Amino acid sequence: MKMNPDRFTLTEDEYLADTNVLFYLNDAVAQLLEHREEYTQFGVVRYFAEYFTSVKNGNHVLFREFNYIKATPHNRASFLHIFWKCFRQIGKNGDLLAVLEYSSLLQLLCPDFPLEVVQGAARIVLMDDAMDCLMSFSDFLYSLQIQFYFEEFLENVAVIYQDLLSGKTPNTVIVPTSVEQLSNAANEEAETQEGVDSLVFCECIKGLCERFKHNYPSISAIKEILENNQRMTFYGFLMAIAKHEGINQDIGALPNRTDVLIDPEMDQELERLIAQISVSPTSNSSSSLPGHKETPRKASPRKSLHHRKRIEMESDGSTEETDSSEN
Repeated sequence: MKMNPDRFTLTEDEYLADTNVLFYLNDAVAQLLEHREEYTQFGVVRYFAEYFTSVKNGNHVLFREFNYIKATPHNRASFLHIFWKCFRQIGKNGDLLAVLEYSSLLQLLCPDFPLEVVQGAARIVLMDDAMDCLMSFSDFLYSLQIQFYFEEFLENVAVIYQDLLSGKTPNTVIVPTSVEQLSNAANEEAETQEGVDSLVFCECIKGLCERFKHNYPSISAIKEILENNQRMTFYGFLMAIAKHEGINQDIGALPNRTDVLIDPEMDQELERLIAQISVSPTSNSSSSLPGHKETPRKASPRKSLHHRKRIEMESDGSTEETDSSEN
């Protein structure tokens, strides 16, 4: 979890707002009350310790509802990191997937993850040109990061872009819109491929950032992108943000593009599991010797608090399948 370097100079209220402590505390209490019989067996103090440890480590968003994973910047970054860790192998294998396939992968981690967000990420990659085309994991991942982490910012930038295309000056106060606004911007862009004046676009976005309360890329990165081009299209701007390493580092969820397929810890774990599977037949038979007793598993509150029962049921089912296949 990234910490604000200026946190020691903040007031109490500013610190609580910056870290979203009250949000997590409310959720922890709600989860405890909803599953009190399950969690109180570990002790309330241990429960809260496990909850906030999972928040710190970023695995608290696994299998949670979409409203929860988008509720804070830390939740969004944590979900993006988990998605990369879980499905990095797709990119390593060089597989290309369609929008609905990426949507299915995301819904394995968040059952109600909206298709509209996935389609928004695909438009950044495909420029809304051929939404049925296949995408590489790397291209989709970094576009999803921009679409999901900066969702409200992109909606407002779409309004600015459309106003500039129509020759109007955007209002001082930008009213947030729906994700549909991005699709509308793409339709306008198809008619005006040359885009808008980059310097005017940059000044309008800077004005937005000065009064914006949601996540947005650093103004220095935005200036770097726009000042190097005379004119800029909407999706050209989004693609440039997705490819900007400085913005990626500021979010802190994903590695650099050159390292996106590299994860030494995960590779070591896979090698360990493969080594366990590849044991000799004599080693397998030792488990069936008289007197051999399998150590019972204990439930751990470190698993996703909201869905731990379901995870354990799925784990038990997979164990039974393995046992039957060995027989």
